[in-house]
Amino acid sequence: MTLRLPSADGTLRSHHPRTDPRVLTPGSAFTSRTVLAAAHVVADPFADTTPDSPAAVDWDATLAFRRHLWSHGLGVAEAMDTAQRGMGLEWAGAAELIRRSAAEAAAVGGRIACGVGTDQIAAGSLQEIRAAYEEQFAVVEGAGAQAVVMASRALAATARGPEEYREVYGHLLRQSARPVILHWLGPMFDPALEGYWGSSDLDAATATFLEVIADHPDKVDGIKVSLLDAGREVALRRRLPRGVRCYTGDDFHYPELIAGDEQGFSHALLGIFDPLGPLAAQALRVLDTGDTEGFRGLLDPTVELSRHLFRAPTRFYKTGVVLLAWLAGHQDHFAMVGGLQSARSLPHLARAYELADGLGLFPDPQRAEARMRTLLSLYGVEQ
Repeated sequence: MTLRLPSADGTLRSHHPRTDPRVLTPGSAFTSRTVLAAAHVVADPFADTTPDSPAAVDWDATLAFRRHLWSHGLGVAEAMDTAQRGMGLEWAGAAELIRRSAAEAAAVGGRIACGVGTDQIAAGSLQEIRAAYEEQFAVVEGAGAQAVVMASRALAATARGPEEYREVYGHLLRQSARPVILHWLGPMFDPALEGYWGSSDLDAATATFLEVIADHPDKVDGIKVSLLDAGREVALRRRLPRGVRCYTGDDFHYPELIAGDEQGFSHALLGIFDPLGPLAAQALRVLDTGDTEGFRGLLDPTVELSRHLFRAPTRFYKTGVVLLAWLAGHQDHFAMVGGLQSARSLPHLARAYELADGLGLFPDPQRAEARMRTLLSLYGVEQ
């Protein structure tokens, strides 16, 4: 059997779907790296919503997906941008997601870290921004989860320079109950974060970021860097205080950054590990044995898929992530909160399927093929 897949130039090409699944078995957490997968949310397709409505979430399917990630030894980074924070999932929905996921993590013994931001306000004074962060801290820490301090659109719009970032972050870190992960999300993921840390010059921004950490090293478990610049991440990683981890958020260069070099390595907090979870877990177990070459042999071939999903405009990578979750059988539909399933073209989705199928990411290749045929037919592609 073949599938006719649309290409970007308007032509159709033939793809021969994989027939046998790749065997990827669950297992325990890893010993050499700390790894969290930023997880997507599953929309409720039967809710009567509009793109401006509060998110309607299928809680059963959403939590089942998190149990899937935990079963393979991965931690879960909850209520992050992969879960459509600021792109369909509002704070009220995120707070409910945090409470439910944290309770599920406690029940199964899974690691969880949750996003703390200011998305309940669109703008405000520094005092109002601090209060918004504090409200979200209370929810995350009250649920027993580790906080990931996310970049704030409101702070990016309000802060007049680096000192105001140091003031806000210092205030928050002094109050945190346990060490947090600081998240630097680049403007390719969210254009509203241009100039974060008080400057569009990345060297100057990095200096401010490091000053925040140096002021409170006992309150910073690690940093999560999402700038898609491997060289900059390595340079930053080498300047961190002892005991502060670097969690790569680079969905273009993650194998080399996790593998590391003679001066260190990155842990990981990655959106691409949502669809790659079982395969990434297998690779990390190989790395635990000290076999870096074997680790790279498993993970390097996934980079083409990741770069495809995260290509510009990068913030719409969530659409491809949810497509692959549907094709893999983790949910019964290809619908997203805010209607974001329409954010990528059919040729883009077809290529995502083709690459994922080649990697053996679908536990049931025949089901994935059938679902892809259904999607193609909805767009008028006859087989």
